[in-house]
Amino acid sequence: MRSVSAPRTARAIARAELTRAILELAGQQLAEVGPAALSVRRIARELEMASSAVYRYFPSRDALLTALIVEGYDDLGSHAEAADAAVTSRNRHDLRWQAVSHAVRDWARSQPHRYALLYGSPVPGYAAPQDTVTPATRITALLLSIVRDAEQAGVRPVGTIPVSPAEAASVHPVATMLDPGVSDEMTVRALTAWATLFGHISLELFGHMHRGVLDYDVHFTQVVDQVAADLGIA
Repeated sequence: MRSVSAPRTARAIARAELTRAILELAGQQLAEVGPAALSVRRIARELEMASSAVYRYFPSRDALLTALIVEGYDDLGSHAEAADAAVTSRNRHDLRWQAVSHAVRDWARSQPHRYALLYGSPVPGYAAPQDTVTPATRITALLLSIVRDAEQAGVRPVGTIPVSPAEAASVHPVATMLDPGVSDEMTVRALTAWATLFGHISLELFGHMHRGVLDYDVHFTQVVDQVAADLGIA
C-alpha cells in the first residue's frame, strides 16, 4: 500500500539536515562558552554560510535558544519517562520515584551545559516564549503522576501540616495539572520533592557541595530515599 503522506523533497531533507547541523553547533557552543555568548556568526562561519542564511532557519539568536531549550526539555522528559516506564511494578511508587530521580541526575551529569540552560541562571535579555512551557512541564507532570498514583492507592505522607486556603489557591494550577488531580496536601509535598530533587542536582553540578559531601552517589541515593519516605511511598 502506498503511503498517503507526501514524499519528502530533496529541499526538505536538506533543510532538516542543516537545521540539525545548526542545533548541534549551537549545542557545542553552549558547552564551550555558555548560552549568553551564543554566536550565530560563529555557527555560520563553521558551516561556511552567511549569517543571513542561518537566520532563514532561526530568525534570531533567541529563536535558536528557544529551539535548544525545547529540545533539552523534551530530551530530559523522554529520558525520565523511559526510566519510569521500565518499572514493571506500577504500584511500587518508591521504585518509580527512584528510577525517575536517578534518570534526571544521570542526564544532568552527562550534559551539564544543557541542564544549566534549562535550570541555571537566566540568559540576560532572553525571555522564554510560550513554546517552552509544555516541554518544561513534562518532568513535573511525570513526578506528579507518581504522587497522584500513590495517593489514589491510599498512600498518605506522615507529618503533613494543614494547607492554608492561601497556599491551596497558590498551588491550584499544579494540583489540577493531571486528571484526576492531586490533593492540596500531596501537591505541596510533590512540589517540595521536585524542589529537593532539582535543588540537590543543581548544588552538585554547580560545585556548591564540594568538600561538604565526599560521595555524591551515596548522598544522592540517601536524599532520594528520604524524599520517598517523606512522601509516604518508601
